[in-house]
Order: sequence, then structure tokens, then C-alpha cells
Amino acid sequence: MIKVSVMYPNSKDVQFDVDYYKNSHLPMVSKLVGNALKGMELDLGIGSRVPGEPAPYIAIAHLLFEDVASFQESFGPHAKVFADDIKNYSNVQGELQISELINL
Repeated sequence: MIKVSVMYPNSKDVQFDVDYYKNSHLPMVSKLVGNALKGMELDLGIGSRVPGEPAPYIAIAHLLFEDVASFQESFGPHAKVFADDIKNYSNVQGELQISELINL
């Protein structure tokens, strides 16, 4: 199992429409990638290791897939649609990381 994390860096000038992201963008992603998507979570940053400092990321979406190939096959054909939608919810680009999940 792999986790694809899309992390949106936080800054004083960042704009991020949580409602749009949660209720429009992520459901669109889920619909277009279909059954390849095994699960999804959304983290909203509320703080950092230093009390009173903002979180390093305003939002992080985690998408679960069986493997890298299933992610690439289901996500790749729609990557432009997903990228074109960013302007509807944020003024920052997300950073994407693919991680292998290891149960401990």
C-alpha cells in the first residue's frame, strides 16, 4: 500500500478555501481516479512544534493506493484537470510525496 500526500505550504500570504477543497476538489479526484483510490484523509494544519507558530502546511491530503502503478494509471490521465482546479481553492502549489506504508 502507498500513500500519496499533497502538502500545501503555509505562509502569511497563503489563501486556501477549505470548503471548496473538501467539498469539490477532493470529491472530483475521488470520482475521476475511481476504484484505484483505497482511502482519503485531509489534515488541516493548526500549529507547529513551537507554540504559537503556524503549521508548516495549511493542508495535507493523503490518498491511498495499492501501488505506484495504480496511482499513476488512475491519476495521470486527469493530472491536468486536477492542476487546473488549483486556482479555485489556493494560490500555492501542493508538494507531492509518495510513501510506502509500513505497519508496525
